[in-house]
Parts: sequence; structure tokens; C-alpha cells
Amino acid sequence: MSKIKVAELFYSIQGEGRYMGVPSVFLRTFGCNFKCQGFGMPRGELSNEANNVDPSKYSDYRSLPLVSTGCDSYASWDPRFKHLSPVLDTDQIVDEIVRTLPHKQWQDEHLVITGGEPLLGWQRSYPDLLRHPKMRGLKEITFETNGTQELSEEFHNYLNAWQRKYDDREVTFSVSAKLSCSGEDRKEAIRPDIVSEYEQYGYTYLKFVVATEADATEAIITAGIYRAEGFQGPIYLMPVGGVESVYNLNNRRVAELAMKNGLRYSDRLQVPLFKNEWGT
Repeated sequence: MSKIKVAELFYSIQGEGRYMGVPSVFLRTFGCNFKCQGFGMPRGELSNEANNVDPSKYSDYRSLPLVSTGCDSYASWDPRFKHLSPVLDTDQIVDEIVRTLPHKQWQDEHLVITGGEPLLGWQRSYPDLLRHPKMRGLKEITFETNGTQELSEEFHNYLNAWQRKYDDREVTFSVSAKLSCSGEDRKEAIRPDIVSEYEQYGYTYLKFVVATEADATEAIITAGIYRAEGFQGPIYLMPVGGVESVYNLNNRRVAELAMKNGLRYSDRLQVPLFKNEWGT
């Protein structure tokens, strides 16, 4: 039986992208290949805000403080917080998923597998998870990824078989490709060859987190690189801001930048609705 190190598992509404507003179960896996310490910082500077959070003072995610700079899901990849993320087997995960559903079975809800980076080593566990008898009513699944991880051969084969067997199931890859404002190295963060591969198996879109016109310009240039590699999907701009004060400074400006450049705008509903608290 497969196992996954689970950072969070909760029921909420999807606040971003294609399924914004849809009731969803979020399975947040532990671990990421990026830190995104540049978000909310002056260009070229990195945030150390999360480093000031003492992990020994917390026993669960919901009591963790939010950060206004850097990665807003910092505890889902920082090894200092790994004690908050249990390793669960498939049966345990599915039972917890079902427990969160309003009717204790899948109806109109959608599953979001996020992180961290959910397409790291946990790919090997997803066939077991999604084949589980209690997941049979699930129709829509999103992988929220940074778009840098190739699909494993096993997961390739599973998705191929899935396409033949399940005409009524849809896979989405929500790709949050990291611009320079994230603080990540561009050569590692921008992988259009990998993202184009995702399109073979499901609806795929790009979602760029931006704050300024310079960020939007970089997003447009970067989108052109993906297009040159054959990427066909939609492109969203989304405001930076894991806390309401930062989000409110950026959301209207980013919406206007999206309109100005003929791109889609994605809100972050979890910020105004739930203050982006853990477990929302």
C-alpha cells in the first residue's frame, strides 16, 4: 500500500484558477524543490520571515502564524516543520478525504493535490490513491505544480490508462511557473518542455504570481517561451499576497494588468474570505 507524507488535508473552496469557487478537498503533500523567498520582497531581496517561526512551539498546522513575505505555505516544505506532517497510507488518506466531504461521498466536489510540490516522489502513490474504491465518484482532479517535474513512467502509464477508461474524469495541471520575483533561478523554474508534456494528459494552464508591471512584462515574455515550445493552454495573472494587507495592495492592479495584456485574471479567494489561514 502506498504512503504519502501529508502536510494538510482539508475541505474548502478552490480560491484560484480554473475551479475558483468550486467546493474542493485539498491534499497538501510535504516537500518542494523551491523556497520562493522573493515573494513580497523588493526585487533581488529574499525573505527570512518564516525562519523566525520557532517550530518547537507548534503541534499542528492550524496554529502556525501566517507570513506576509516569502512562501505562504512555508511549513509544507521546510524540514524544520516535518514533525507536523504524518506519513499516511492510502486507506488512511481516503478515509480522511471522505470524512471531510459534506455527504461522505463524492458528488460535485473536486480534488486538489497541492504542496509544496506534489509531483516530486509522491507520483508513485497517486495511482493507488485514485484507484481506491471510495474515490470512484471523483470526476475532477487538479495537480497544483510549479511545472518543473517530469511525469514518472508509472504515472505516465496510469494517466494513459485513465484516459481510456474514464471518459467522465478530468485531470487539470495548474502550473504556477515561478518568475524572478519568486527569488528562484530562472533556468530551473521555467521548463516549457515539461509543461507541454502535461498537456498530453489533461487541461493545463499557466498561473503567474505578479505584483508590478515589470512582473507582468516578464510573465508575457515567459509565456511566449512556453508558446514557442507548443504550449496551448490559457495564461493567468494572479496577485502576490498571502496576507490581506499585501493582497489588497495588489489585486486590483494585477486585474488591470491582466485586462491590459489580454490575459486571464485569477483571484485568491482564500485571502479575503478566510484570511489565508492554514486549512482553508
